Order: sequence, then C-alpha cells, then structure tokens
Amino acid sequence: MGVLLDLSRSELARSELAPPEPADPRLCELGFAAWETALAEAADPGEADRARVWAASEPGRRLLSAVFGNSPFLSKLAIAEWRLLLRLVEHDPDAVFLDLVDAVETETDWNETQAVLMRRLRLARGCVALIAGIAELAGSWSLEQQMGALSRFAEAALSAALRHLLRAAHQRGAVRLADPQQPEQDSGLIVLGMGKLGGGELNYSSDIDLILLFDSAQNAVIAPDDAQAFFARLARDLVRILDERTGDGYVFRTDLRLRPDPRSTPLALSTAAALTYYESVGQNWERAALIKARPVAGDRTAGKRFLSELQPFIWRKNLDFAAIADIHSIKRQIQAHKGGGRIAVEGHDIKTGRGGIREVEFFAQTQQLIWGGRIPKLRVRPTCTALRRLAATGRIDPATAARLTEDYRFLRRVEHRLQMVDDAQIHRLPADRDGIARLAIFLGYRDADAFAADLRGHLASVERHYAELFEEAPSLSGPGNLVFTGTEDDPETLATLARLGFADPPRVAAMVRGWHHGRIRATRSQRAREILTELVPDLLRVFGGTANADTALLRFDDFLTRLPAGVQLFSLFHANPSLLSLVADIMAEAPRLAENLAQRPALLDAVLTAGFSAAIPDRESLAADLAALTAGARDYQEILDIVRRWANERRFQVGVQLLRRDIDSARTGVALADIAETAVAALLPAVMADFARMHGQVPGGAFSVVAMGRLGSREMSLASDIDLILIYDAVEDGAVSDGFRPLPVSTYYTRLSQRLISAITAPTAEGKLYEVDMRLRPSGESGPIASSLAAFAQYQRDSAWTWEHMALTRARPIAGDADLQRRVRDALTTALCRPRDPGRLVTDVADMRRRIADNLPRPSPWDLRNRRGGLIDLEFTVQYLMLREAAERPDILRRETDAALDALGAARILPPQGVRELSEGLALLRHLRALLALLFDGTPDAAALAGPVGATLARCAGAVDFPHLDADMVAACARVRAWYERLIARPARRVSQSLDQRTGEMAR
Repeated sequence: MGVLLDLSRSELARSELAPPEPADPRLCELGFAAWETALAEAADPGEADRARVWAASEPGRRLLSAVFGNSPFLSKLAIAEWRLLLRLVEHDPDAVFLDLVDAVETETDWNETQAVLMRRLRLARGCVALIAGIAELAGSWSLEQQMGALSRFAEAALSAALRHLLRAAHQRGAVRLADPQQPEQDSGLIVLGMGKLGGGELNYSSDIDLILLFDSAQNAVIAPDDAQAFFARLARDLVRILDERTGDGYVFRTDLRLRPDPRSTPLALSTAAALTYYESVGQNWERAALIKARPVAGDRTAGKRFLSELQPFIWRKNLDFAAIADIHSIKRQIQAHKGGGRIAVEGHDIKTGRGGIREVEFFAQTQQLIWGGRIPKLRVRPTCTALRRLAATGRIDPATAARLTEDYRFLRRVEHRLQMVDDAQIHRLPADRDGIARLAIFLGYRDADAFAADLRGHLASVERHYAELFEEAPSLSGPGNLVFTGTEDDPETLATLARLGFADPPRVAAMVRGWHHGRIRATRSQRAREILTELVPDLLRVFGGTANADTALLRFDDFLTRLPAGVQLFSLFHANPSLLSLVADIMAEAPRLAENLAQRPALLDAVLTAGFSAAIPDRESLAADLAALTAGARDYQEILDIVRRWANERRFQVGVQLLRRDIDSARTGVALADIAETAVAALLPAVMADFARMHGQVPGGAFSVVAMGRLGSREMSLASDIDLILIYDAVEDGAVSDGFRPLPVSTYYTRLSQRLISAITAPTAEGKLYEVDMRLRPSGESGPIASSLAAFAQYQRDSAWTWEHMALTRARPIAGDADLQRRVRDALTTALCRPRDPGRLVTDVADMRRRIADNLPRPSPWDLRNRRGGLIDLEFTVQYLMLREAAERPDILRRETDAALDALGAARILPPQGVRELSEGLALLRHLRALLALLFDGTPDAAALAGPVGATLARCAGAVDFPHLDADMVAACARVRAWYERLIARPARRVSQSLDQRTGEMAR
C-alpha cells in the first residue's frame, strides 16, 4: 500500500498534517509543466502513466503543489527523480530510504574510482533530500524520523568514503587491513560525529561536525612513524570527497574545527594527543560539545574505547563549583540580552538569536554537565531526550521540559522548511514581510500574522526559561554578545568588538579564543581559564576604550604569553578594576612600560603599594630605601638582583606617573637621575668588596664615579642610558694591591671599572640595570677605561677638545670616595674656568654642530635632539656661553640647563628675551622628549603622529590637540634656532670670514 498515495488511509487525512498550499502559484504552474515534460520523455510509458494517475489524484496534486509552489530545490529533485517519487508513492518511505542507504554502504566494486564514488554519493544525497523532504511534507515522517534519516545517511556516506580510501591505501601497501571486506574494522581510525550528527539530529541542509582520531597504539598503518602523516592526508581526502562541489553538487559540508586546538593541530590527531589535551587544557564548552560525541564511522570499537577513556573529563563525579561558575560564565557570555524587549520576526536567527535553538540545547547541556557525573541517566545525546531525563530525575520542572521540547520541535520544523526552499544552510528568517508570508504558507499557515504570533510565543518561552538559568549571576555580556567558545567567529561577537572600539574584530576574537584554549602558560590551568572567562568582558571594554585598542590588546597578549601562570594576575585584576584600566593605558600608550611589564610582571605588585602614586622621594630617601633592601642580601648576586628590581620598580613608577600627568618632565628627569645615581652608588661598595676578596685594596687608593650627559645634568628620560667617567687616585703610582692576587694600580682600577660596568649592564634574572656609555672619557673609545686624577686633569688642560669641555659642563661625581669626589669637582672647575679664545671657541662649537648635522642631514621633525632648533642647538648655546664667560664668572657654571639659563640671565650674559624664549623652548622640548620616550620605541615620524597616537601625545602633553602641539613645537624650535644663529652660527661665520681674509692677505 502506498503510504503517500491514499490520504484517506493515512494521518494526512487530518487537516493539520496536510501538505501546505503553494506560496507561489506561478512557480507551481511551471512545476507541473516541467513534470509533464519529464513524464512525456519517459522510457517506460507504463511507469509514466502511473505517475500521471497519482499526480492527478487529490493527494498527489496537493503534495506536488506543495513542492512546486514552495521549494525550487525539491521541485528540481522531484522532476529529475520522478521515478523515486513514484516509489515513495507506491512503497513505504522507510523501506525506500533503507534500500538507498544499504546501496551506499555495501558497494563492493574495489575498482571504483574516486570520481565515480563522489558522483555516486552526490546523487544519493539528492535522493535522500527528496525522500526526507517529501516524507516530512506528506506527514509520513515525524521531525525525529526526518532528522534520524539525514543523520543515518551521513554515517553511510562517511563509511563509503572511508572504505574507499582505506582500500586504496591497502592496495598501495600503506596499510594492512584486518579484513579488506570490512576496511574500517580494526583500522584504528576513529570518526566521531559531533553536534547534531552526534545527536542524530541533523537539519535538512546541515553540515557535519567531525573529530578524526587514530588509535596511537593499534592502527593499520604499516610504518608506525608515518601514522600521523597518513591519517592527516586521509582526513583531507575524506573532506574533499564529501565537501567539494562538482556538477552533481556536494554530499555534506564538513567541519573539523571541533578537534582539540584546531588552529595548531593536524586534521587527524592521535588518541594519546587528544586525551592529553582534554586532561590538561580541555575547556568546559568542549565538555558540553563532547556530550553528543559518538562514533559514526571508522573503527567504532576503538571510538567507543576512546570515549570511555574520556568519560572522567566529560562527566565529573563531584560537583566542581569552580567549573559550575565557568559554565555559568559561558552561558552569560552567550546571552547578550536577558529578557525584555520585542523579538522581531523579520531577519531573526532561529538558531543563535534570542530564544533560538541554541538556547534550548545549551539549557539541556549545562544541566547535563552539572548533574551527569552523579546521574548516569542524564548522559544522553538528543536534546529532547535530555530534557525528558532531566525532568524525570527532578533536575528541572516537568512542565518546563514539556514546553521546551515543544518549543524546540517547532523551531526545528521552521529551520527545516526554511532550508528546504533552496537547500541553503541558513537559519535567518526572511528580512521582508513577503518572505515571511511565503515561509508561513510553506509551514501550513494561512496568514503570516498567525505564524509570527506562534513564533514569538515559542521564542519568548525559550528566552524566558533560558534567562532563568543561573539568574542570580550577574550578566557578563555588557554591550552585546561576547562568545569565544567553539572554533569559529560568532558574527554578533564581532559586531560587539567593533562597537567596543577594535578595528580588527576577527583577530581579537582569535586572540581571546587562544587564551581560552590554553595556548599560553598563563591559561593552561583550569582555574585561570575560569577566572579569565569572568574577566574577559570587562577586559575588552576597558581595552576597547583606549586610544589604540588593537595594539593595546596585542601588547597585552604578549604580556600574558610571558607569564608563567595566570591565576594570581587574573584574580588581581578581578579584585582591582583600576589596575586593569592602568594596564590597558600602558599597553595602549606606553610601549616602553608595556615591554617592562612583559619582562617583569611583578612590577604590577608595586602599583598596589601605598606610596606608588606619591611623589618620588628625594635622593637621600631613595638611598635609605635601597639600603634597607640590600642590607638583608645573602651574597653579591642577590645585591645585583635587588638593585635591578628596585630601580625597575622606581622607573616604572615614574613612567606611570608621567603617563597619568602626576609628574612634570623636569621632575621626571630629576627623579630618573636620582634613581640611577642611587643604584650606581649602592652597587659600587658591593662591587669593590667582591673585587677586594681576590685582589685586596690599593693602599691609599681611592675610586670615584663621575656622571656625564643627562645623568650628570639630571635631565634623564625613560630611554636614557648613563654616561660615566671613572677616576681613581693612589698615593704611589708603583703601588700594588694587598690581596691574594695583587695587581698594579692601573690594572687594579681598570679591572675594578670593568667589574662595575658589568655589574650595571650584565643581564641577571631581573634584567639589565642600565646601558653604560663611556665615550666621554678622556681620549674617548681609545682611552683607558679608568683614568687617574692627575692624567684626567692633564688631559683636560693640554689635550681636550672644545666639545669635551662642553660635555664637562654636565659632569658631577656621584659615587665613591668623598675626598676624591671633592678633588674631581675642583679639577672640573679648573678645566671649565680656563681662559679661552672667543673666536676659536665659537668656531669649534659651530663646527661640532655642523658635523652632527652632516651625519644626520634630514632628521625627523620629532627628533627633538637633532632637528634645527632642537635640544642640541639649545644646549650648545648654553654650554658655549658658560665656557666663554666662566673664566671671569665661575658662578654661572650650572649642570642643569634650566639653572644655567637662569644664571646666564642673572649675570646679564644672556638678555631677558633670550632667557625667556630659551627657557620656554627647553621646557617644551624636554617635556615632549620625556613623553616620546614613554610613548614610542625610537623617534616617531610625522605619519605615525597623524592619527590617534598624535592625539595621545597631545593629551599627555596637556595640549588642545596635536595640530596645536605641533605648531607650538615648531614655533619653539624656530626661536631656539634664532638664538643659536645669533649667538653661535653668525659669529662663527664672521670669525671664519675674517680668518680667511687675513690668510688671503698674508698669501698676497
């Protein structure tokens, strides 16, 4: 008896199960015309006549009208495969389907080519689509039967493809099959169906989610070392057979991204690798996904064995409240909107939208995860079965289970009809009213309003029950969806990231997903990932609000990558939201501080200390602070580490205060110099004591460290190294040290100097302290590393160049023997106050500036040191004036440039306008230099400052905006250059012209 032939004898007699009316009468008419054409061309007239008789009957006409007037896809199949449709009419659909599946699975032609196989599977898929569509439209199959049939065919297609690939490998000698008649048996190849395939719930145009594994210990590969490569190639070929579109269509879109860490692993993994992954970094969303996992092809015995080993990961015997909190967090991340508001029908996504299919599935899976470890009856795959079991075991209310089941079946039916129209893997309803009306008719409604009302009712029901899950917990969704579970980007999440301020949402999503996957050490522990799940929404909101959100998050990722563990830091952020904001600002705006943090995350501990925001103490207080720390050091190495750690924390403190505008640039330079001076002064006694253990001391000897450059003038920035000169003195030149291994004086202090430089520059566990520049010592790089005081004084008197005396204007002893420091200061004063030839002095200064300019002919406008009117022009002007006048007015000598300007003004050497304009220029350039060292690695070019980065610089500088700041800088440099021209460049040219003129006259 034909189940589809006689409506009066089947459930189709009930009006609600009758096929729907045609939504498009014109398409319906064209469909019947094409049907007649196909029958007219039939090779068997008798068979065609039977088809005509059925099509002319009331049930036949109604069913074909439903197909032709609603589904172009089914129409094409029904016309092309009218004989199959006739078989459905004359036989039971179940029998027809089973015959087809059996034919797919039991093909025994070993010589079948891959091309023939691919065509056979694609034609079979079309037949299955026709059977499933017609049987459901006619009411012969329930929703569950339809989903089960689609899933069953997927298994058959997978098996057919695998058997072909394994037999081919057997024939070429790559594998040794236990039974070539049953290639999958004992092959060691495991194919796990995930998602709806695993649950036997495939939708009409579904893709299939798979995980491919191979048994590490027992598989058919002849060369065990080649197993990984072999199964990876087989996986690729399997996907191609099923997924590739040909002239016959495709079989299934195939997705392998649910395997462990899909971005970093091959398409097929060993079971050992998979078990290691799940046991070490497996996440709760993966536990939820594995609820539906089942062997669907391949070595099913090995597959069941693997899933059995995985049971402790999926089903935890004891309620783990931290894991429950993580499950809650996942749910709240996915839930962008909790109740309230009207659900729009047009354009609604019935899978992932509010009240959609995904929410019903998640409702069931979260409860299964929580209770399934204790209640084995809950370890089931189908969603509706899980809801029934949850109700039966008292975990949810029976009425809730019944209503959610009804909602789920309604939404799945809508999903299927939506996909049956054009065989498209879509879940979004039509965006226009006409499209909704057509879909409503296809679903059996007489008008769109009735369908819309029913749909809203089901969506609202799902949303209400879904919202009640863990309703005590605060929402994590913030501005919208933030879903980082699974392996693919959630479109709503990408939209949320864009709204938060990120320019490249997919990259951000991949980064965060990598954290959740435990790809970095900081998130490999389960507890770290659980805290991170709670933290991510706030973290993204804070970073998204920075001036350069993507760069900031990238630096933060680098920071996390270098962490040995994450629980402590994530907990710290959770308890101190302001700390997270500070870190975001650092990552967005201060690359030097960001790098410091990445290298030394413990710096964050210093931020939480009570005095971190207070003004940096004076030199004496800093020395006392460091002395208290080094007093408990056990050995020399520990002193090196303590001094580095202390200096790093203090420099970081200065940098943060500068970023927050809690400290000005002048105080910044002084504070950084005081920190450096304190560190060097603390190291020197330790170095000398350690050196003396082997070599003793020089009787009557003394040693001193002289600061030069910006350390000497106390104008350092975060990018500054330290310029040093090392000077010693001894009572007798021929003396030797009194240690176990005595050394002559010069050798002793040379090696001591080397030991000190190494103590400053050598990397330890705490990094370097400073880079040291010794090029300002007498004779520069060719001179001895340490000079005796007498040799130093003689060199300055007899051999030093003018530029070396210019450098001495900043020199000051900062550590070592106090009496020697005093004598060094006297030697410096003597060298600086010697009488000078004004003409030679001015030409020497101008010549030195010209040489610098020749080496860098086109500096960046933001190279504040080298550009015209920059700091070199300003400092050369001040140093020139001090050297010119010091013989008569030694009181004008000052190491700090601003103090020197004041002294030159007070002595009437520089007019008031010059003092004012140069002081203003110095203040601005020094402030900008401090900020540039904070905000940039190196010197930025104009292009880099054209966007948000320039705005950040302007904000930190206190300017209205970057164009105003740029204009202020240009104007200040112009004034500085004007004074340089007036005081040095033009006088130098006049002197040179006069000399040239005299030389010419003498020649004549």
